[in-house]
Amino acid sequence: MKSAVTVSLVEEARGGPFVFWSDALAAIDQAKVLGFDAIEIFPPDAETLRRLHLAEYLSDAGLTVAAVGTGAGWIKHRLQLADEDPVIRERAIDFVRSIISSAAELGAPAIIGSMQGRSTKEVNSETAKSFLRDGLSVLSAHANQFGLPLFYEPLNRYETDQANTLAQGLETIQGIENVRLLADFFHMNIEESDIGNAIRTAGPLIGHVHFADSNRMAVGLGHLDIAPAMSALREIRYSGYLSAEVFPKPDPKAAAAQTILAFRAATSSVAM
Repeated sequence: MKSAVTVSLVEEARGGPFVFWSDALAAIDQAKVLGFDAIEIFPPDAETLRRLHLAEYLSDAGLTVAAVGTGAGWIKHRLQLADEDPVIRERAIDFVRSIISSAAELGAPAIIGSMQGRSTKEVNSETAKSFLRDGLSVLSAHANQFGLPLFYEPLNRYETDQANTLAQGLETIQGIENVRLLADFFHMNIEESDIGNAIRTAGPLIGHVHFADSNRMAVGLGHLDIAPAMSALREIRYSGYLSAEVFPKPDPKAAAAQTILAFRAATSSVAM
């Protein structure tokens, strides 16, 4: 398993669970010093990501991009895949498609989390799920052109009613090729009755992991026992990233340092 740390470039998301903010180059420098393998980027749009010209800088630092988030489509642009308006849904698909293309230039998959939307009084649950599946089908096919998967993230009940558990995520992506689940320890702590069993059931369809504690702090600063989750990841032979989508507390450097310590302890203990 490999380590990653998040960096957000979206001002509208400030205060959210991202370790580094605003300066991607500085984040890469910090990640290198601390010993991370990669960064996970949350850009406001595809063009901003392209204008950073990160490929050479990352190469010099010996880092990669673990994944690229699309949540700015909702947070900044108010777009989501389950909107009642077909024009908005198409704009949401176009936004994610553009992120997929720009992320592919860095060899990274894109994530659909908050962009999945939820049911409303205008769109019932069944219809919202149908709209989401339609969007995932189109977008996974686009990602496949670059030889990359698309990551879909089940969220807790307070953020969506599309899929809250990995089992519900499996139902959502059933029959859609090239989509993998993002298993987020924070959401799983809320929704799963047994995190280890949930991971085992999803098995090879898990493509990415958000490494966070029960309070969305760096692992080790909450009350989540991650040992069962780590054992299950080893059992399914997960070899992807454990990415710190956590609050930058008490400060970004401290949160990142705590994460890499927790990552090393968790991966070495599981390997024993």
